[in-house]
Amino acid sequence: MKTQTKLAALASLLFVVPAFAQVKVNDQLSVTGWAVGSYQYTSPNVGSYTDSLNVDAALLQANITPTKNLSAVFSTYYRPSAEGGTGPGSEATLLDAYFSYDTGSGAVISAGKFVSYLGFESFYLNQDNMITLANQQFLAPIPGYHEGIKLDYTVDKTTTVGFAVVDSVFNKPGYNFTAGAGSLKHQAGFEGYVSYTGITNLTLWAGIGYETLTKPGFDTGGVMAKNGSAVTVFDVWGTYQIDKASSISAEEIYKDGGVGNKGSNWLVYYSYALTDKTTTCFGLSGEKVVDGPSYIKYSVAPTYALTSNLALRGQLSYTSYSDNKPITNATFAGVEFLVKF
Repeated sequence: MKTQTKLAALASLLFVVPAFAQVKVNDQLSVTGWAVGSYQYTSPNVGSYTDSLNVDAALLQANITPTKNLSAVFSTYYRPSAEGGTGPGSEATLLDAYFSYDTGSGAVISAGKFVSYLGFESFYLNQDNMITLANQQFLAPIPGYHEGIKLDYTVDKTTTVGFAVVDSVFNKPGYNFTAGAGSLKHQAGFEGYVSYTGITNLTLWAGIGYETLTKPGFDTGGVMAKNGSAVTVFDVWGTYQIDKASSISAEEIYKDGGVGNKGSNWLVYYSYALTDKTTTCFGLSGEKVVDGPSYIKYSVAPTYALTSNLALRGQLSYTSYSDNKPITNATFAGVEFLVKF
C-alpha cells in the first residue's frame, strides 16, 4: 500500500507540475519551484540490497524585487523523513530567507539565510548531473545552508569575488544541511571565493571555508576532539566547454578538521549532448580520508528532457572501497524524474 501511495504521488507530480511555467505575479514578485523523485537501488558486496521509492525533495521559491536595488528571496523546502527530513521530526522548513542590496557599482550585499558558496555539485537536486553526489560519503566537505551576511563583487566582465561571515560553515546535526549553528559567538565561520571567465569557454573557481570550532557530530562523525576543532576547506573547480555538445568539469576539495576529519575529494565529469533532448554524463570521482577509508566511484547518467519542465534521468554506478571492511564495493542503479516551474 505504501508503494502504491508513493507511485500515485509521483504520477500526480508528473502530470500536474509540467503544466506550469515560472509564475510572474507582477513586476515585484515571481514564483518558481521544482520537485525530484526517484527509485534507487544499492547492492553492496556483503549483506542485502536496499531500495527506495520517494519524492526526494521539493522547493517553492518567491523572488521579491520591491525596488531596482533591493530584492529578497524566500523558499520553503520539503525533504521526506525517508531522505533525512529537514530537522528533528520535520519534513519541511524555511530554506532561503535573505535580503540583497545592489549598490549599483558592482557590489551586492546580502543578509539572512543562504546556501554555501562551496561545491561544484549543487545542494539543489534538480541542478545536479546525477542522481547521487560524486562526493560527501565520509568527509562531507561541502556545507549546506547557514545564516549570516555576504558581499559579492563583480570586479569586471570576467572576475567575481565574494566573502561571507556565517553562524557556522558546517551544519547542525539532524538538520540535513538545512541550518547552521544559529550563533556567531561559538562556531563562527567564514567563506570566500573568486571566479574567472577570462579564457574562452573556460570557467575557473576557487574558494575557501574556515570554521573556528566544529563540534563532534556537527559536520561528520569523524570529529574526534571532545571539545571540537577548527576546520578549513579548500575547493577548486573548473569547467571547459569543448564544443556545443560536450563539456568537461573537474574539482578538487581538501578538508582539514583534525584527526579523523581530514582528507580530500575529487571528481571529473564529461557531459555529451547526443540531441537537444538527450544528454549523458560520465563521472569518475573519489575520496581519501587520512588514516581512514577511501573509494573510487564510476558513474554514467543519461538524462532525457520530455518537455521544458520535465526530465527523466537514469544512473548506474560502481564504487570500489578501501579500508572500509566488510564493504569493499557497491553497485547503484536509479531512475529519477525532475520537474520545474
